[in-house]
Amino acid sequence: MVIAFHKPYGVLCQFTADQPGQRTLSEFGFPAGVYPVGRLDLDSEGLLLLADEAGFNHRLLDPQCAHPRTYWVQVEGSPTAEAMARLERGGVQIQGYRTRPCRVRRIDPAPDMPPRDPPIRVRQAIPTCWLELQLTEGKNRQVRKMTAAVGFPTLRLIRRAIGGFSSDGLVQGGWKALVPDEIREIWRR
Repeated sequence: MVIAFHKPYGVLCQFTADQPGQRTLSEFGFPAGVYPVGRLDLDSEGLLLLADEAGFNHRLLDPQCAHPRTYWVQVEGSPTAEAMARLERGGVQIQGYRTRPCRVRRIDPAPDMPPRDPPIRVRQAIPTCWLELQLTEGKNRQVRKMTAAVGFPTLRLIRRAIGGFSSDGLVQGGWKALVPDEIREIWRR
């Protein structure tokens, strides 16, 4: 079984809380035996897959398999062509690791996203911009570290797709068990 879930902001990608009052996956009524495939940070939102299949995690997330993950990122400021090229060609140094090349494009006009609760930090004198990044790797907080390294800190991060499967049609906090055709879309590059 493979489940697509639209993880809301502020939910841990685990079934037990680290601290009292934390929101976890346990509140969403998933079938027994599924586990998160990869993770999204507490302050990130969007598509999270859960599965009960042994080896699914490795087959999907190992960089050698090169299954892309697509993120929509709202950044502070308006990235320059040079900053975008730096992200795209890879080699951004983050904590002793050099990133692989990725795809980057500006999303203009900005996507129509529901407001986040709590809202992002807004500074009247500094504009924001939405980018789409497509990576084939996933180090801890990598997208946030990449955008900060080129001078444009992440304000909001939403995973939109894994492989060829997108989160379209999933509401925040909603999930569905995938049918075989949808699972094949995950593996499509």
